[in-house]
Amino acid sequence: MAQLGGALALVGAQLRTNTATDGTATALLIRDGRIAVIGDDATVRAAAEAEGIPVRDLAGATVTPGFFDSHTHPHWAAEVTAGIDLGGLESVAEIRAAIAAEHARLPEGAWVRGWNLEYEPFEETGLRGEVLAEAAPGRPVALICYDLHTALATPAALAAAGITGAREFADASEIVVDAAGHPTGELREPTAYNLLFDAAPSPSHEVERDGLRDMFRRLAAVGLTGGAIMDGKDRTVELLAELEERGELDHRVTMHHWHAVGDTDDDVARVIAGKDRAGRLWQTGAIKLFSDGVIDTGTAWLHTVDACGDGKVPFWPSWERYGEVVRAYHDAGLLIATHAVGDFAVSRVLDVYATLPERSGVPFHSIEHLEVLSDEDVEQLRGSGVTASMQPLHMQWRAADHSDNWTVRLGPEREATGYRVRDVLDAGVELTLGSDWPVAQYDPRLGMAWARGRHTPGDPTAHVFEPSQQLTGEEAVLAYTLWPARARGHKDRGVLAVGAVGDLTVWASDPVAASPDELPELPIRLTVVEGRVIHEA
Repeated sequence: MAQLGGALALVGAQLRTNTATDGTATALLIRDGRIAVIGDDATVRAAAEAEGIPVRDLAGATVTPGFFDSHTHPHWAAEVTAGIDLGGLESVAEIRAAIAAEHARLPEGAWVRGWNLEYEPFEETGLRGEVLAEAAPGRPVALICYDLHTALATPAALAAAGITGAREFADASEIVVDAAGHPTGELREPTAYNLLFDAAPSPSHEVERDGLRDMFRRLAAVGLTGGAIMDGKDRTVELLAELEERGELDHRVTMHHWHAVGDTDDDVARVIAGKDRAGRLWQTGAIKLFSDGVIDTGTAWLHTVDACGDGKVPFWPSWERYGEVVRAYHDAGLLIATHAVGDFAVSRVLDVYATLPERSGVPFHSIEHLEVLSDEDVEQLRGSGVTASMQPLHMQWRAADHSDNWTVRLGPEREATGYRVRDVLDAGVELTLGSDWPVAQYDPRLGMAWARGRHTPGDPTAHVFEPSQQLTGEEAVLAYTLWPARARGHKDRGVLAVGAVGDLTVWASDPVAASPDELPELPIRLTVVEGRVIHEA
């Protein structure tokens, strides 16, 4: 049975309301999932006791509006992260050892799956699946890189998926082959690598549903009350509706339907026809498209080619077709998010957005990532009405000595144009923060730490990347609360105010006052969604 909004009273707190009326209020009461009273302890306690609503004394803890991840993939992550976490493995030998251990554990017929694979271990061999085959003799091995843009398959996995050579795709996806035309095991971009993963054994309906439920509860444990799913499909909608009906949906979700480059006009019409599907805690009516890939594989769309000569090809064979699709979704009233990592991709997306007619009462669209921006791109963003959805957390893979693949491809001068959150904000652009989970860690405390400190949290000797781009503590909180709500047109979210939804994150102490190095260890006391306590520590 679908759950209704809960009732809860909190006293003895510091409130960060994201309004001009923080004042001296220390308590709030939620009734039927919405904030009904904000005031002093005595007033809220009396109101709660009169209605039989439970009261919790927070003893000085800080309450903020519920944190919202503006770019996440929890449905995908629930499947992807069921395999081996290969993050931090620095050599092919270490990866082989991890695969061999999983091979020994698994029953016959199962595939070895792995995620969070990094590119650097393959600098000498290249991304070739054959170098891993001996770790799991005869068993298919399918791995995905940390950025979710490249997969690696052993010969057994390629054979199981029927991948025998190069194919033509509607987008920039690629089955990489050697000089003889044989696949190397490297599969670039989702249209190519989904051939591999679609051939792997699928979880049962119950396992998939419960995996998504449990994933949302993991997110709640770090203070997240909601997020924007950026890889939505019809199956995602079905699972969200089922979880809510079972009373097991504990997350507020905006689902962006994933539009693939090869989707037809009939596909567009089908998505538009279903744009109003929604539940109490979830909504659709949003779209995710790609304009380019990523810098690490040379598939980002750049003003000037990278050190390997890559960066001049968009994800779409026809950029005019991208414009047609965006206009169709815009005219139908949907919210559009476009992945644009490279600086030229950002500029070209802005060109298309600028042709769209105004819509009254509906928020404008976003660009996702914006990893590198020229000064001209920042100026083009100014006054555009676009939301910049960015992930400074992704700087964790940069190296102080400029030896990382991202920097080597861009070069030292263009490296300095990365993750320009301060310049974007100062240009008057709405900024939201997120993780891109499972690309990077979902914990918003880490996300804020990187946005504010721009260095590895907790390491006083760590290199600071572009200190002029650091955000303040208050800005980082706003970019996870109020600004994501505004970007989606929600006036009743992202604030603590009478009538607002009762989504709260309760911190042991003030996250704004905490230093970037302290943030990752700052305890989350409560996570509350519509007045229901989802997590407590």
